[in-house]
Amino acid sequence: MFDAAYEAFVSDPALPRSIFEIEGARSCAIELCSLSKTAGFTGMRCGYTVIPSELERGDANLNRMWLRHQSTKFNGVSYIVQRAAEAVFTPEGLAQCRSSIEYYRGNAKIIARLLDSLGIYYTGGTNSPYIWMRCPDGTGSWEFFDRLLGEANVVGTPGAGFGREGEGYFRLTAFGSRERTEEAVQRMKKLL
Repeated sequence: MFDAAYEAFVSDPALPRSIFEIEGARSCAIELCSLSKTAGFTGMRCGYTVIPSELERGDANLNRMWLRHQSTKFNGVSYIVQRAAEAVFTPEGLAQCRSSIEYYRGNAKIIARLLDSLGIYYTGGTNSPYIWMRCPDGTGSWEFFDRLLGEANVVGTPGAGFGREGEGYFRLTAFGSRERTEEAVQRMKKLL
């Protein structure tokens, strides 16, 4: 298993930019890429899926199954979203994306510094715009959500919303303004 990362946020040259840079991945992996984290396309749903033709499960070729599904169920990305995606890959668009990602990395560092200072375990924030923190004092993720919202007016995402294994964790995001991130961190510091 490769730990989840968002390609646009990977800055370590030792880390692969594509799962297919890992030996053997073509026979066992599907790669998803979306412009949602790269260029703020959340909600516009423009991205791609790479399913190698070698990938099979039982007697079924997953590439052919995916093509059949897409050909039957999906009419493609709208023209205006295609044009927006095209602009992302111009020199100016790529520079703007890099600038935004650096800004959000700065927000992630602010959140990470708080959690470090409080001795709270977390992961993420380096190759991902999300910081997954362990809920303090063994509280449940929804209990922590209620406490954080009710006592500090800070919103995040309870880990239980991602399935049973997410229980006991809480997801914070680096997507936001610097001012709001700093304010949220100060409120959390007072609460915790």
